[in-house]
Amino acid sequence: MKGATHMSLFLIFSISNLLGQVDCTKFSESPRGEEGLDAYSVYMQAIKMEDWKLAYDQWKIAYEIAPAADGKRDHNFTKGVEILTAMYEKEEDAARKKEMVKTIDRLYSECYECYRQGAINPPDCESGDCVEEQIGHLKNEYAYMMYYHLRQPYRKNLKLIRESLSLTGKHALYTIFVPAANIVIHQYDKGAVDDEVAREVYLDLQDVYEYNRTDEKYGQYYQQGWDYAQNVYAPFENEIFDCEFFLNKFKPQYEATPDDPELLKKIIAKLKAVDCPGTDPFFMEVDEKWKKYAEEENARLRAEFEAKNPGVAAKRLYDEGKYKEAIEKYELAISTEEDVEKKAGYLFSKASILFRKLNRYSEARSTAYEAAELRPEWGRPYMLIGDMYGSTASSCGDDWNQRMAILAAIDKYKYARAIDEEVADEATKKISRYYGSKPEKSEGHMRGVKPGDRQTVGCWIGETVSVSFK
Repeated sequence: MKGATHMSLFLIFSISNLLGQVDCTKFSESPRGEEGLDAYSVYMQAIKMEDWKLAYDQWKIAYEIAPAADGKRDHNFTKGVEILTAMYEKEEDAARKKEMVKTIDRLYSECYECYRQGAINPPDCESGDCVEEQIGHLKNEYAYMMYYHLRQPYRKNLKLIRESLSLTGKHALYTIFVPAANIVIHQYDKGAVDDEVAREVYLDLQDVYEYNRTDEKYGQYYQQGWDYAQNVYAPFENEIFDCEFFLNKFKPQYEATPDDPELLKKIIAKLKAVDCPGTDPFFMEVDEKWKKYAEEENARLRAEFEAKNPGVAAKRLYDEGKYKEAIEKYELAISTEEDVEKKAGYLFSKASILFRKLNRYSEARSTAYEAAELRPEWGRPYMLIGDMYGSTASSCGDDWNQRMAILAAIDKYKYARAIDEEVADEATKKISRYYGSKPEKSEGHMRGVKPGDRQTVGCWIGETVSVSFK
């Protein structure tokens, strides 16, 4: 379209606005009514074909003749908006786009006024309340178009959304949810609106959802809209809402499904986040139920995990001081484990318990040797056997035999140091510590034993050692 065609329409609106008048003439009231009806029929068909030039030209005629059309429809206003919006999206000139928005504003304003004057009557409407509700729906429609098509400032759109919600109440359209939530949270995040406004819009949307969620035809769309709005608000909930809000929000949900663990978890997390007092009866009830569930669930998960990982169960039992039970779990782990290093670790742990907690030395030593066989360069099992010999030396008969037991312990530490540098320092310290407990040369002389002679250690150890003296 040419610029002159645009401006001719805008000039008409400007004069009307200056006079402070709204023309609500109907086709039946105009001497050119038939011409207007013909133009109406043509532009309605042109819209279907998306022939926007033809639609605009014919709509302009129909609008100029009878803005209120037949008094039952607001098409000469709302379809005009549809035509101008389609043109707006194709227009590249910024000044023309701005004028189009002004025209759309004017069309909506005139439409509201014609409804209020009774020139247009909504179907089945005999009171002022339903007229205001219809105007609220038009504001909803305009807000939607502003958001998705006209890209108008959020401040302007939010004002329209709040006016729409005020007029429609719980009868608002489901299309209000996405623009309302996105705009108010954007404005809140930027500091353009306060938490009171954010709360008010949220609660209005909640009322709309609660009233319409069971609607047979549109309930699912209200549900989707409300879910979306809640997700948009979620990152700012703790700033916008207080404890009382969340208590009121969660109580009905809890009463409906008091044993839903996910809901219990959600409620407790949120009430703690907004510093609800722990003495609140509802808080206490939910917290107790959640703790009981969490304890039972953790026990179930632990049992399930430990059934698949008996080594973990064995470690837990050990930590709890249940050593015999730990041994049983280690034996199960050993019998089922295919990884050589893990299996060696389980054998070592079993040997350590047998030695340090149950005093079953012979069994502990044989188990340690099993671990050593699986990991030939691992010195830890030999360190453990050395500890067994050193700690039981004092019970191995007379002084000479006790000192032979010490030599047996030193031999194990030396071997561990020789094959595994990770235990070398520890082994050296223990060898040094036991040096003073080696036999005296004089004792050896009396027994006819020289350095390097082989001697058998008595008691449970039963090993042969090469004698060395202090």
